[in-house]
Amino acid sequence: MRTTTLWLDEPPTVVGAGIGVHGVSTAHDVFRLPDLWQLHLYHYEGALTLGQSVHAIRPGHVSLVPPDTEVHFHYRGRSEHLYVHLRLRESGSARAVPVMQDAAAESARLADLLRRAVTALPASPSRATAEVWAALWRIAELPSGEGEGRRHPYVSAAQAHVEEHLADPLSVPDIARAVGISHTHLTRLFRAETGLTVVSYIRRRRLQRARHLLASSTLSVTAVAAAVGIADLQAFNKACRRELGASPREVRATAGRPGPGGEKGSSQAPGAPDAPEAPKAPGHLTGP
Repeated sequence: MRTTTLWLDEPPTVVGAGIGVHGVSTAHDVFRLPDLWQLHLYHYEGALTLGQSVHAIRPGHVSLVPPDTEVHFHYRGRSEHLYVHLRLRESGSARAVPVMQDAAAESARLADLLRRAVTALPASPSRATAEVWAALWRIAELPSGEGEGRRHPYVSAAQAHVEEHLADPLSVPDIARAVGISHTHLTRLFRAETGLTVVSYIRRRRLQRARHLLASSTLSVTAVAAAVGIADLQAFNKACRRELGASPREVRATAGRPGPGGEKGSSQAPGAPDAPEAPKAPGHLTGP
């Protein structure tokens, strides 16, 4: 067994978690968990055998083994790992992931999440569930391997950079520089992965966030525009019409959300028109 399938749309049920110590009295363990997944983060060298597949265990490696699978652990002296035994509900999107992966730079973060789960489980199972769920998502999106649904690491890094800087000026060269590749390479990867240009993705994310703020808050239209990196109201109005099919005031009115002055759908004076459209300023991507 080289890969397994995860369902992560719903939180796991954490049944047990702890720090396992093996290899003291025996160099070989064989067992199954009939109803539970096994998650291990390793701090030692050894081997894990599943059927005809042998996986090397090294510090920083992480494994996910599905229920009712016989595992053979081979140790080289005292061997310590973090483990979680859990249930997953088979619903939503399925993701193929390797049984064994090198977590590399993510191993420290995974260790922190799993240690928090271990300490939280006795008193706060819900907190433990949250920590393990976050760890599972990180494992599912590790850059190694070619599992279905796995994003290219450069595209993932670029999307994360965009999310963290939506309120700031964003340019494709700046994003590419932040993730460590050329802007032409990023453009090519991004289109292949998402079907969008980087500029289109930025515009979509800005306007999705704007729609949320317009529909769910009483922030002024001016404040919403600034919060999504489009400080010019004319450009913001144009972007809303282009991406959302309505002006900011109409988006808010559709949601039935009053503006700061108490009037539904607007922070402007009654009867005032939306800001006129104007061309986007050249040289940066603070607008759409």
